[in-house]
Amino acid sequence: MEPKLIDLNDFVRTGEGANGDSYDHKTDKSLMLKMYFRNFEAAAKELELAKKVYDLGIPTPEPGYLVTDGTRKGIIFRRIEGKKSYSRAVGDDPEHVDDYAREFARMCKQLHSVEVDPEQFVNVKEHYLNLLDQNPFFTDEQKQKIRAFIENAPDSNHALHGDMQFSNGIFTDRSGKREKFFIDLGDFGYGYYMFDIGMVYLCCKLNDESWTKEVYHMSNALAARFWDAFAREYFGVDADLEKIEQQVRIYAGLKTLIVERDTHCPMPQFRRMLEGTVY
Repeated sequence: MEPKLIDLNDFVRTGEGANGDSYDHKTDKSLMLKMYFRNFEAAAKELELAKKVYDLGIPTPEPGYLVTDGTRKGIIFRRIEGKKSYSRAVGDDPEHVDDYAREFARMCKQLHSVEVDPEQFVNVKEHYLNLLDQNPFFTDEQKQKIRAFIENAPDSNHALHGDMQFSNGIFTDRSGKREKFFIDLGDFGYGYYMFDIGMVYLCCKLNDESWTKEVYHMSNALAARFWDAFAREYFGVDADLEKIEQQVRIYAGLKTLIVERDTHCPMPQFRRMLEGTVY
């Protein structure tokens, strides 16, 4: 796909993620732009994947086309006007954190109920094993044990977001009706749902206070409350949440493979979830 040339001055920057910036078009309210920090093939790959996910009927902004400003590459999406992420919503309205957490949990359960064609998407195990092979920070012995855990995890053909942060769920109340969408689906695939739930737990329970406030607009105490309400909704009020948390902590630890890929440095606060369990 050949990218279309754009003038970045036609857009206004609205946010920043691990891999790029987001922008809204200054005059055309129907367009938003995700512009990658580096000019690499990830933009084209994400666009192709986003179209497949959209065609599945999973609620996500309609993908458009590949663009470049002459240096970086990006993707034009149809803009969701008046959108707000679940993390921003909690930060702005902390009294209703339980309501937002339960709504996000129902969103996630719905996504995880979708069966996908394994020929069209990446198996989460293969994805993580590739990340493990490329990771320069684990020892060979640690990698061997992590590989064994990944290979022995349960199998499933159900959809996974791949980066299930509560900032990657958005909603809008256009026309008085709540509409919900997933964004940033560059790691979308299929497999065992705990690979997704691990990221929710990581965001809610494992970050430094300063990071949680800067990125997710809330305190760690509020994020922990989000997790509690989320877990009760996702797993059921009668579920043994202490036992579930022991399991999900391991999958949260595995998320260090994604974080270290994006940050290019080891993340000891996440690796601790693997110590004494996987290795």
